[in-house]
Amino acid sequence: MLSQLKKGAFLNYTTIILTNVIGLLMTPFILNNLGKAEYGIYLTIGALVGTISLLDFGLNNTIVRFVAKYKAEKDIIGQENFLATTLLIYFGISSLVVIIGIIFYGHIDTYFTKMNPEEIEIAKIIFAIFIFNLAVGLPGGSLTGICYGYEKFVFPKTLNIVRYVLRSVTVVAVLLLGGKAIALVIIDSIFNICIILITGYYVFNKLKIKVKLHSFSVNFIKQIFSYSTWIFVFALVSLFQWKAGHWVLGRISPPGVLTIYGIGIVLGTYYGAFSTAISSVFLPRATKMSVDNASGEELTDMMIKIGRLSFIILMFILTAFFLFGKQFVFLWVGGELGKDGSFQSWIIALMIMLAYTLPLVQGFGNSILEAKNKLRFKAILYLSFMILGTILGAVLAYKYEGIGMMAGSVIAWIIVQNVMNFYYHKKIGLNIIRFFKELFNRTIFVIILALGFGFAINLIPGIGWLNFLIKAVIYTIIFCFLTYNIGLIDFEKDLFKKTLSPILKFKKLLK
Repeated sequence: MLSQLKKGAFLNYTTIILTNVIGLLMTPFILNNLGKAEYGIYLTIGALVGTISLLDFGLNNTIVRFVAKYKAEKDIIGQENFLATTLLIYFGISSLVVIIGIIFYGHIDTYFTKMNPEEIEIAKIIFAIFIFNLAVGLPGGSLTGICYGYEKFVFPKTLNIVRYVLRSVTVVAVLLLGGKAIALVIIDSIFNICIILITGYYVFNKLKIKVKLHSFSVNFIKQIFSYSTWIFVFALVSLFQWKAGHWVLGRISPPGVLTIYGIGIVLGTYYGAFSTAISSVFLPRATKMSVDNASGEELTDMMIKIGRLSFIILMFILTAFFLFGKQFVFLWVGGELGKDGSFQSWIIALMIMLAYTLPLVQGFGNSILEAKNKLRFKAILYLSFMILGTILGAVLAYKYEGIGMMAGSVIAWIIVQNVMNFYYHKKIGLNIIRFFKELFNRTIFVIILALGFGFAINLIPGIGWLNFLIKAVIYTIIFCFLTYNIGLIDFEKDLFKKTLSPILKFKKLLK
């Protein structure tokens, strides 16, 4: 079991790295082959159908929890009945997805008023295929949930990595042969069906899972949905954070603006992945500390340790992107977006990174809320302000397009995180004032000095990739030098040495 957990964690990080690296390489390639307008349609329809996917109501996570429970209790009958009940629910959800899809399909031309007839036709075909994908994929995703409930992490995660690599290779081949956005959606459909069939074989033939309705109970369905409610609320929060802007801009702006906005979001979400890779592994520690009734100061100590590690990594990425990001985005996608478009994408990404930094640094606080089962306040607060942020963004978008749309969301994030800090301090017992003092201890000097050196490095003449790489390498060396000699405390230096020790030992063996 421990092996499954360790391998699962390793595969998690592999997926994060692979997704980010391949995503950075693939995005400009896909954009160049589809063109600015068609890529914007592809992103927007994807976001729209992603909204409909909320009809899952968090059932996938619920399946993990209930299957694990029945397995622990060795209740085979209960498990069979639960899976049969969820299958019926999914049948209803898939039917609802198709009905909503048919209704919206007939109104695509009246909603996306800034698209021309050819673009509307492309949008309709993509939308229809996406809806089919969703209707099949939602119940198919429950198979992965069953694997996780049985703590079989290696197979589905490995399969996901293989799928991602093969899908990327196939996309490159199809685009080189002249394929467009519709071809990409068809590729995704084929891969989704294959994954469902392979996972289904594993679940029913290897895990020997059976699905049988022994009894039908409305109360049981209520119990299932009561557990998934808060998962659904946080899914709504994520929706308003990352997808709502596409609906608004799709209504009032041409497809090119949607591409600029989408590229900014892609870069912003990559930023979060680096920190999440650190903080996500600390939920078990938070749970244990909560069970052991750790004091507020003890929880604060742990939050500071994790927060500082995240903060140092994030400050390197944020300052580097602030200094050299405009040049990077122009080199990366400027051929299609143009100088003004790539500048706007850079600004949108920078806004996301700035607003996203504090929630990421305080990721352990969320783990504490999960461990203490106190997510309700945060869920309601986030959802309320994300809706208000979307409304404000919609107002600003009429004049400032993508930048205005993101500004509304960013303002909402900042307000929410300040309120959450009061909540952490007053209700959870975390010493937030001490947290910020320790967070900026030494690191603030590194940030100031690094920015000073960074502005000087930016004076190096040139605009190409070689020039960018020279600047990035010089800045990385300076930032690491300043961080190690000025920014790190003793605990962090020891951690750094322990991390490097296996590499240093390996080098000695090679000699």
